[in-house]
Amino acid sequence: MEIYCAPLEGVTGSLYRRAHAALFSGVDVYYIPFLTPREGTLFDRHDLREADPEENRGIPTIPQLLTNRADAFLAGAERLADLGYREVNLNLGCPARTVVSKGKGAGLLGRPEELERLLDGIFAHTPLPVSVKTRLGVAEESEFPALLDLFRRYPLARLIVHARLLTDGYTGPVRWESFRLAAEDPPWPVCYNGDLFTAEDLRAFQANFPAVQSVMLGRGLVCNPALARMMRGGNGLTREELAAFHAQLYANARAWLSGDRHVLCWMKELWHYLGCLFPDAQREHKAIRKAQRAAEYEAAVRHLLAVGELRTEPGYRRG
Repeated sequence: MEIYCAPLEGVTGSLYRRAHAALFSGVDVYYIPFLTPREGTLFDRHDLREADPEENRGIPTIPQLLTNRADAFLAGAERLADLGYREVNLNLGCPARTVVSKGKGAGLLGRPEELERLLDGIFAHTPLPVSVKTRLGVAEESEFPALLDLFRRYPLARLIVHARLLTDGYTGPVRWESFRLAAEDPPWPVCYNGDLFTAEDLRAFQANFPAVQSVMLGRGLVCNPALARMMRGGNGLTREELAAFHAQLYANARAWLSGDRHVLCWMKELWHYLGCLFPDAQREHKAIRKAQRAAEYEAAVRHLLAVGELRTEPGYRRG
């Protein structure tokens, strides 16, 4: 079983990847959260840093592109090929309103003619193998068979299916029965994404889909950085590992981001997930959320790591 780290915008960027890959085993490939090709500059400063080979040295990575224009995708793929990448991923799964309203990400799933033109243009000239990350459709599971028929016309590197609809966002149960259509005799490798939060979740998935040989972990991995290792039969997370991981994340953030406000904003976003490791430490979580200065934040985290009861396989706590 191959295990991939999902491209979570604002979370699993290079600051996260470098810390996680240095301290934890189990992830085969990290997907770079979507880069957006633009006219003129092609990639902005943030995207260039995310794709910089030095930022990803020694880390197996595949960049993801977000666009609804074949020429923009091809220009981005050419630049990524020049940087040494050997595969690129097309984002057809992002449900963010600002993305969907522009006909990008999962918004393209409801525009089949535009999607077909995009794929035709990409696969006619792509300099790199292209994988696709998609959802099941916009609002109805009945949309997925037609999407699959369209995808089957192209030589995908792999199809990654987040087994939800656009309208599901990230809530509600995943739709395994619709995903089953993708797993039945596919012409290319299929990867599953959606609510794999524990090693037991993976075992249940494998029992239902024994032919699927790759999965993508998102929120579950960010909640529990040892999850991929545990899914391979390794040990659970220790308090010492978590402290070292946090220290590396914090150091990376302070080296890249400017000012306490930006650093703490990013760290607090991570604690939305890492807080699942300490489900009963509400007072300590509140202290982290309320911290406005680095010293306050550091003290709050030290206290949580010292007194909080660590749950080693937490799953994902919504809300």
